[in-house]
Amino acid sequence: MTPKGLLRLREATSTLADLAESSFRPVLDDPLADHATVRRLVLCSGKVYYDIVTHELRATTPGVAVARIEQLYPFPLEDTSALIAGYPELREIVWAQEEPQNMGAWRSIRHRLEEAAAHAPAASRVQYVGRTWRASTSEGYPTLHQYEQDRIVRAALGSDAAG
Repeated sequence: MTPKGLLRLREATSTLADLAESSFRPVLDDPLADHATVRRLVLCSGKVYYDIVTHELRATTPGVAVARIEQLYPFPLEDTSALIAGYPELREIVWAQEEPQNMGAWRSIRHRLEEAAAHAPAASRVQYVGRTWRASTSEGYPTLHQYEQDRIVRAALGSDAAG
């Protein structure tokens, strides 16, 4: 149940050593994050992660970390809480998804994300970034879909140009 584009995406691959010597990790931290300076943590799952970390604005947002929740059920509450607690200057926590708000993971894990965020250094409410509630899963037009996807990524990164 994943987009075929991820099958060909170099960033979405694992090395043979990773597969042979490692194990499944339900939560993956941002490998480039400077934990001491991050003020905004973007949590996501799936393809939208790659859209966010490869976006042109990513390089201009050093105070933003992007982490992945790889296991949605059972929700890895302890791992997520530990991830959040590892950012001492954290002020904002965002859940980003490309699905509409009434679809995707948000509705089923929101309460768990808020429970994990309660352990944040400066406890804050988890914000949602994604498409609004709708009956269909997509806009129906590729150009409009790309525009909306760009808006979601910009909002997740905290860009003023998100509007």
